[in-house]
Amino acid sequence: MRIIAVCLLLLPLLLKAQTGTDADEHAIRAVVDRFVDAWNRHDAKAFAAVFAEDADFTNVRGMGVSGRARIEAFHAPLFATIFSKSHQESTDIKTRFIRPDVAAVDVRWKMTGAMDAQGNPRPEREGLLSFVMAKNAAQWEIVVMHNLDISALPPPPK
Repeated sequence: MRIIAVCLLLLPLLLKAQTGTDADEHAIRAVVDRFVDAWNRHDAKAFAAVFAEDADFTNVRGMGVSGRARIEAFHAPLFATIFSKSHQESTDIKTRFIRPDVAAVDVRWKMTGAMDAQGNPRPEREGLLSFVMAKNAAQWEIVVMHNLDISALPPPPK
């Protein structure tokens, strides 16, 4: 009985440990806003700045790089070509705090203005960014990112 009583007394503390503060939620959303803003300005340096120094990045095609400098170098030629006229917006953000200083963040996105390799317009796209974010030195940053394209697929065969 004592064990149950202790567990019931500790339950609010354990639940609080898995949630972030309003300030943390706001700070995470601000990182997402900076991510989207840098994309829309086609600024590879600002884009990479929201990532941890040793972050891992994986794009919609499964190609990845590690480290902030390599993330910047990976995006610079894309922002100068196929994404030079692109516009991205986040449409929904879901945050789950794993610890007070670690969060899993899902960001639904839409993109217009992208081009194929020949410079032809691509249709509007939708996708999901999956971030693992950590609070380091009082700043939230992306530690791991996976991107998924969920644009409409053709209907399944009948």
